[in-house]
Amino acid sequence: QVHLVESGGGSVQAGGSLRLSCAASGYIIRSKYYMAWFRQAPGKEREGVAVIHIGFGTTYYADSVKGRFTISQDNAKRTLSLEMNSLKPEDSAMYYCAADFFRTTPIQARSEADFSVWGQGTQVTVSS
Repeated sequence: QVHLVESGGGSVQAGGSLRLSCAASGYIIRSKYYMAWFRQAPGKEREGVAVIHIGFGTTYYADSVKGRFTISQDNAKRTLSLEMNSLKPEDSAMYYCAADFFRTTPIQARSEADFSVWGQGTQVTVSS
């Protein structure tokens, strides 16, 4: 069973940067699979932020973060990262790491339902 643990959240002023990490533990049977970052603000639905194909390195970003956020992988350390720059107050949310090892949904069409393994989340707060 795979477990995901996020870290790196915190409070920052608008325009600042944060780097989130997601450490994976357990046995991962496949060499190619998807991982993603989602976020959920109070009173709002969980939304996808960025997706990466582990293996091909293909990435996909929500329009709201494109050009500001970068998702990346470190296979040796089994760590997923999210570099967040030019942060805005509307980026404030609980950020979740997620993984999917079985579905073939194209990267640009993936949603919360396509991911079966989730971390507990890390809080990001951006003040104006």
